[in-house]
Amino acid sequence: MRIVRYQTKNEAPKFGWLHDDKIGEIEGDLFGAYKRKEAKTPLADVRLLAPSEPSKIVCVGRNYVEHAKELGNDVPKIPLIFLKPPSSIINPGETIYLPPQSKQVEHEAELVVVIGKRARNVTAEDAKNYILGYTIGNDVTARDLQKTDGQWTRAKGFDTFCPFGPWIDTDFNIADALITCKVNGQPRQMASTRDMVFHVTTLIAYISSVMTLEPGDLIFTGTPAGVGELKHGDEVVVEIEGLGELRNPVKAEK
Repeated sequence: MRIVRYQTKNEAPKFGWLHDDKIGEIEGDLFGAYKRKEAKTPLADVRLLAPSEPSKIVCVGRNYVEHAKELGNDVPKIPLIFLKPPSSIINPGETIYLPPQSKQVEHEAELVVVIGKRARNVTAEDAKNYILGYTIGNDVTARDLQKTDGQWTRAKGFDTFCPFGPWIDTDFNIADALITCKVNGQPRQMASTRDMVFHVTTLIAYISSVMTLEPGDLIFTGTPAGVGELKHGDEVVVEIEGLGELRNPVKAEK
């Protein structure tokens, strides 16, 4: 099932499910008991929103060997985690703004895990039972600030630096899915999910041993090699084979 969060006209946002380019409302608790209404609203008639409202966004650094190498870093022996603030979230199709504090903002195409139920001290063997599904993310990063600050909070945390969506796929197979990123149609990143250093279940086990994961929380699982600069007027498209694409324009912040 593909889960969307959407808005029609001036109505409040709703969760729904997607079938043949039509949406049906999900009535009840997405993370508990719910029922699906008939899918009859055309996808073209709604505005798609970020498909989750996480309490936190946990990201994994250097989870692809070639990406670690391209930035001159060693591959971590245990998962390297950091946080992005929920205030950095934007919807699919919304604009990524380049802040004046940075001269080098870059894209990072990523597979994103959406947590389905409260997780604390979960084992890797049991981790799959805590996953609602998967979506597509772009961990936008001010690379120059990341290098000068040492700590990554500012570089990763600007408003608009966390586009994700357009839906959550509850049946997606992550075993060997191609992740790509294009800017203005030009290929930048390409790798398979099989190239991750730490598997999704390992990440959930590790992160949940540190902090409690709540329903709707996100885990950005790391980016492949090929990260590159974004400039005013660009359009960045992150695509994951079998999952869809996430498209965002880029503008300089006034």
